Amino acid sequence: MCIVPIFNDEVIMIRQFRPAINNYLLEIPAGKRDIENEPPYVTAARELQEEVGLKSAQLHLLAEFFNTPGFCDEYSYCYLALDCEPVEDNRQGLEEELMTIEKVPLQDIPKLIAQGELVDAKSLLGILLTLQYLDG
Repeated sequence: MCIVPIFNDEVIMIRQFRPAINNYLLEIPAGKRDIENEPPYVTAARELQEEVGLKSAQLHLLAEFFNTPGFCDEYSYCYLALDCEPVEDNRQGLEEELMTIEKVPLQDIPKLIAQGELVDAKSLLGILLTLQYLDG
């Protein structure tokens, strides 16, 4: 599950340490279903609030995809969150404590991709689909 939140013409992203690559990555908010059979849009709304303290009046499904089908059967949904509003910061978990929130202007996204600053696959997919959606 991943979400591209847009607030004031900025993508609200997180930077967090990823032990597998021993580095910090700039990513869109993401998470997994904590409740069996929870509808994907409910999970997306919860993760949006938990990770970046926002709620959205408009969640648009951008894509569904297998993350690494040669390795596992993990299946994801990617949403665009428009008309975002801040809510009470409820970032309580250890994971959330180790993240920093970064606001990235939409017009800076192509430069970040070209410079290799944005290399997380789900984030690239979500952001490129968002740019296409907003242009369309």
